[in-house]
Amino acid sequence: MYRVELAKAARRWRTWMLAFVLGAIPSLIVVGLVFSRPHQGEGPPFFSLIASSGLFAPLTALAVLQPFFLPLTASLLAGDTIAGEASAGTLRYLVARPVGRRRLIAHKYLAAMTLVALGVLWAVVVGSIAGGSAFGFGPLPTLSGTVLTTAGTIVRMLAAAAYVTAGVAGLAAIGVFVSVLTESSPGATVATVIFAIVSQILDALSSLRVIHPYLLSHDWQKFTDLFRDPISWTGMRHGLIVDVCYIVIFLGAALTIFTRKDVTT
Repeated sequence: MYRVELAKAARRWRTWMLAFVLGAIPSLIVVGLVFSRPHQGEGPPFFSLIASSGLFAPLTALAVLQPFFLPLTASLLAGDTIAGEASAGTLRYLVARPVGRRRLIAHKYLAAMTLVALGVLWAVVVGSIAGGSAFGFGPLPTLSGTVLTTAGTIVRMLAAAAYVTAGVAGLAAIGVFVSVLTESSPGATVATVIFAIVSQILDALSSLRVIHPYLLSHDWQKFTDLFRDPISWTGMRHGLIVDVCYIVIFLGAALTIFTRKDVTT
């Protein structure tokens, strides 16, 4: 079933449109820098450093994609998991197969997260090629002043991509949960995106700092700590714990509700 979900996604125009957008962002960042050099510290993390090494381009792309485009991608894919089948009238045929409802939810969630991970990796690859072509593949200095080896750069870049992907895994679990509750795929997507936006708004309000550690988006940008020497693990560790909690709560709730749901569509 997992392979079937990926094959279905490969035939949808939406999947390729998302891939186009995720690849276009780092390319546009590089093109913009070719014509305009920013001042130090201007723009998103790593933005002003791209001119010193094109390998900063994919890291800047991750920082730009994280607040909106990745949540939107995860919401689109997760919101369509069950609600999309219900609106198409195929859900009752799926649950009638000897697969099991829990397995159906798990495989659809894993397929959605696989597509998100591939999208993030695609953005990193395109950013590396575009940035390196425009500004060279020079050594990557850390935020602490040391310089990474080529192998170290690749490892930390892949780790950053993995952390960014994990950051929206909890949001995707929320999307699956909402998808179980409705037969409207767009409705599930919008509700999930709204959750991500509200989380970021609350995180920006200093008067609500007491709830900040529990917000899904609070540690989304902590992947920048991978590019310090030594690496600071505290923020990323906390972010991963929060992600796991959201996954357990909302995916568990989705499994519980769906196994007891009377499917008629």
